[in-house]
Amino acid sequence: MKLLVCGGAGFIGSNFVRLRIAESDDQIIVLDKLTYAGRRENLADLDGNPQFLGLQHGAIEDADAVATAVEGVDAIVNFAAETHVDRSIAEPDAFVVTNGQGTYTLLEAARREQLRYVQVSTDEVYGSIDEGSFTEQSPLKPSSPYSATKTGADLLVESYFHTFDLSAAIARGSNNYGPYQYPEKLIPLMILNAMHGDPLPVYGDGLQVRNWLYVEDFGRGIGHVLDHGVAGEAYNVGGPDECTNMEVVRRIIELTGASDDLIEHVTDRPGHDRRYSLASDKLKALGWSPQTGFAEGLESTVNWYRDNPTWWESIRSGDYREYYARQYGRELG
Repeated sequence: MKLLVCGGAGFIGSNFVRLRIAESDDQIIVLDKLTYAGRRENLADLDGNPQFLGLQHGAIEDADAVATAVEGVDAIVNFAAETHVDRSIAEPDAFVVTNGQGTYTLLEAARREQLRYVQVSTDEVYGSIDEGSFTEQSPLKPSSPYSATKTGADLLVESYFHTFDLSAAIARGSNNYGPYQYPEKLIPLMILNAMHGDPLPVYGDGLQVRNWLYVEDFGRGIGHVLDHGVAGEAYNVGGPDECTNMEVVRRIIELTGASDDLIEHVTDRPGHDRRYSLASDKLKALGWSPQTGFAEGLESTVNWYRDNPTWWESIRSGDYREYYARQYGRELG
């Protein structure tokens, strides 16, 4: 196939592009807005690869940019989204535009060109669960502007299947981690702060539980939905391990040789979901399963950040420093 991967210069998208090129004969073109988290550097190692047809700079809410990007493609995989819950609380308008209007624009293009469409979504559309795991039949109860706009996008996708018979499916992933993740998210934030001796800001008591999924496992899950998923269906793509944020932070301290004294509990995020957990039986029935346990994946991720300072040095010296100071009330060291 020839795929249009929207948001393919971001964390999960770039890992998917790299994985798909390595494990299939597909050709891929990327459309990306190149905001703070979408970076050309994330795809630099693919320059010259005949399966990588290049990066087009454009927003998914821009109908003209989308119309140009979809020419001659067979399918759209949409990773493009504003994703950080903290930023959605501070600036929800950007999430409404990209996650809502952008998804609509892509669906219209897919309908016009009769393309296969996969929406990359999140476990956060279900809200929080005290015990057990969410299935695809669980009600959608988003808690933040981020998860609400992702929920709205999922419902738009479902409506285009039911109303227009669009060949569309949804892949809902649990918390991803791995290489190329922008350090506003928990794991890369803690890794880089621990490496530099900066405080490790933990929301509230740190006992929020997350279902961690290595990014390549999610990429293969999305590929399974693209290749084998049934139109009109949603598929949960959950990780093999659950642990609290404090357990994650303490393991990162062990892997980096940092001190426990760096842990600093800060005011919790408004409306912070307590626990996420996905049941992935539906996708496992199609032959997918996660291959990377959390202990192995986290060690690999720490090593990647340790071995790739040229990737993150420009981030920690740029606008990220201003964001960090606003978010946590202190400067990076």
